[in-house]
Amino acid sequence: MITLITYEAGFGQPSFSPFCVKAMWLLQAADAQWQREDSNDPRKFPQAKLPAIRVPEGIIGDSHNIQIYLEERGADFWGAVTDKASGHAFIRMAEEHMYFHLVLDRWANDQLWPIIRENYFAAIPKLLRRPITSSIRKETLRGMKAQGLGRLTPEERLKRIAPDLAAIKARLDAHPYLMGPEISLPDYSVAAMLCAMMATPLPTLLQERITDDPVLSAYAMRVAERMTPA
Repeated sequence: MITLITYEAGFGQPSFSPFCVKAMWLLQAADAQWQREDSNDPRKFPQAKLPAIRVPEGIIGDSHNIQIYLEERGADFWGAVTDKASGHAFIRMAEEHMYFHLVLDRWANDQLWPIIRENYFAAIPKLLRRPITSSIRKETLRGMKAQGLGRLTPEERLKRIAPDLAAIKARLDAHPYLMGPEISLPDYSVAAMLCAMMATPLPTLLQERITDDPVLSAYAMRVAERMTPA
């Protein structure tokens, strides 16, 4: 039995983290026997990140490493897809660019931050929660400024992510999934990111952009409904 260590469910999603949701979908697609274990403290796991899985070989962290572990044991996340190069590009677009838009949408929004703080960090005693999370928030936003997107306004960020969303929609013109008629690995990354964006608990420019787009929102929900365990 594989134990998936994940951030808890929230905002209508199986986890606050799209990477944890992706890991759940990988386990489902691999037809693995697994159970979840919620944690709000990633510091004791590899790279101080979640998700992670506990398996006989030890603890394996990061959704990509979980993917590799399952593939080495026979899982096939590509099916009939031949254009794996484009698929990998979509994964990197979602995880190395779109994700940072999600982070800023939640952490940089002063109206939204109190909701994020009280949900993400509920395990921290209330008297300590504000000072501790204020430091975490400052460090996160400092990192986003160094990355570059943190220097942009919400309007500028929306323009920056627009080509990504257009690329996703272009692939969905002819098929229900990114790489064709069947679900495959890139869908687990891209749809999980779109679902997280739509689930942001207050309206934002990004949240409304995804929710109001019938192609993007329907695609994200289609993947979620198929892959999320009951």
